[in-house]
Amino acid sequence: MTEAPRGFDLAELLARRGGERYELHSRHLNHQLPRMLRTIGFDKVYQRAEGAYFWDDEGDDYLDMLAGFGVMGLGRHHPVVRKALHDVLDAQLADLTRFDCQPLPGLLAEKLLAHTPHLDRVFFGNSGTEAVETALKFARYATGRPRVLYCAHAFHGLTAGSLSVNGERGFRDGFAPLLPDTAIELGDLDALERELARGDVAGLVVEPIQGKGVNPAPPGFLRAAQDLLHRHGALLVADEVQTGLGRTGDFYAFQYEAGVEPDLVCVAKALSGGYVPVGATLGKDWIFKKVYSSMDRVLVHSASFGSNAQAMAAGLAVLSVLEDEQIVANARITGELLRSRLAALVPRYELLHEVRGRGLMIGIEFGRPESLRLRSRWTMLQAARKGLFAQMVVHPLLQRHRILTQVSGDHLEVIKLIPPLIIGEREVDRFVDAFTEVMDDAHGGGGLMWDFGRTLVRQAVANR
Repeated sequence: MTEAPRGFDLAELLARRGGERYELHSRHLNHQLPRMLRTIGFDKVYQRAEGAYFWDDEGDDYLDMLAGFGVMGLGRHHPVVRKALHDVLDAQLADLTRFDCQPLPGLLAEKLLAHTPHLDRVFFGNSGTEAVETALKFARYATGRPRVLYCAHAFHGLTAGSLSVNGERGFRDGFAPLLPDTAIELGDLDALERELARGDVAGLVVEPIQGKGVNPAPPGFLRAAQDLLHRHGALLVADEVQTGLGRTGDFYAFQYEAGVEPDLVCVAKALSGGYVPVGATLGKDWIFKKVYSSMDRVLVHSASFGSNAQAMAAGLAVLSVLEDEQIVANARITGELLRSRLAALVPRYELLHEVRGRGLMIGIEFGRPESLRLRSRWTMLQAARKGLFAQMVVHPLLQRHRILTQVSGDHLEVIKLIPPLIIGEREVDRFVDAFTEVMDDAHGGGGLMWDFGRTLVRQAVANR
C-alpha cells in the first residue's frame, strides 16, 4: 500500500483557513448564502458532529432536527459506514474502469430490490435529482409518450428535467422552456383522469409525502392513481428521495398504502450514509429492457461516477445498519411519540394550527390567531411575506435552545422536522420542551421574538 503524499495536509489547511469560511463563500460561491444565514442568525461555526448533534467553536452542543435535508438518516459519522468506507479505500479496488462488472453495485441493487420485490433492476447515479431524471427518461422512452404529470407544490429536484416536474414556481421562473408537463393537485383523481384521456402522458411522478409543507397523499390516492395510470398505459413514479429508507416508519413511504406498486422508484439522500453522493432508480424489468434494448444502446443512459465503489460500500453499510439496529421501527415509534406530544399542544396555542406527518417526517403548521393582539402582529408579518412567523420560531429554537430546524418551504408557515432516524426519547423531550417555551413566548408577546419578527419584516420589504 502506498504512503499518503506529504505535500498536502488537510488538518493544517483547515486550522489555518477554516475561520475564513463565510468570506470564502461570499467571494467564490453563492454570495447570497452567507448573507441569508447572517440575516436569520444562522451564521454559526460548527466544528464537529456525531450522531444527532453538532458542536460549535465554543463547545456547545446543538440538536440536529434537519439531518442535512434528510441525508443524515443514520446521523453523522456512523461507525459502521465509516468502517465500510475505510475498508473500501484500503482495498484499492479497480474501480470505474467502465469496462468490467464490479460486485458492489450488484450486491447493493440486490439488497435494495429485496425491499421492493415487485421491482427488478436498478440504475445508480449520484443524487436525488439524477434519480428523478432517470425515471423521467425511462418513463418517456418505455411508453413512447412525451408528457409527465406532477403534483402542485412538489419538489423533485433542480436540474432541467426534474425542474420540469417541480411544483414551486420560484424555482422554475426564468428556466423555460422545460419538458412537456402538467401539474395536478395532490389527490385530484378527476384531474388525473382528464389528463390521461389526452393519450400523451408517460407517467405521474409523486412524493408519497410532499417535502414542501409535509403533505401526505390522501388515503387511497396512490392506489387509485396507479390503477388509472395503468389503465391508460402510463407509469406511476414514486419519488422516495426524502421519504425512503425508513423516514416515515416504513422502508418506503408508498408501502403505507396496501396494493401500491410503483413502476419506478427514486431514492438517494440517506442511502449515502451522509458521505458519498448516491442516487438510485429502481424499476420493472420490461422498462429497463426497453431502454437498454440492444448492445448498441448499452450506454444510452449512464453516469460517469455512477456505481462507484465508495458510494456502493456506503449504501450497503446503510442498509445493514437499518436492519441490524431496527432503524425503521425506531423512526415509527419515536416519530409517533414526537408527533403526538406536539399535537397535544395544538389546543393550548392559538397560533399553532396543525401537526401532521408519519414517522420522523413531521410538519408543524401555524395559522391565524383569534385574539386581536396576536392577530394584528400576525397580519403585519403576513403583509410583509408569508412564512415569517415560522422563521420567527426557528430562530429562537437555534439561538436559545441550540436546535436546528427549517421552514418547510418558501411562503409557508410550516416547520419541517426530519431528524436523524436514530433519535430517541431524550431528543423528543429536548425538542418539545424548547418548542413549548418558544410558543409560550410568542403568545405572551415575548419582546425578543417579536423584535426579530420586525427585523424580518424590514428585510422582506427591502428585498421587494
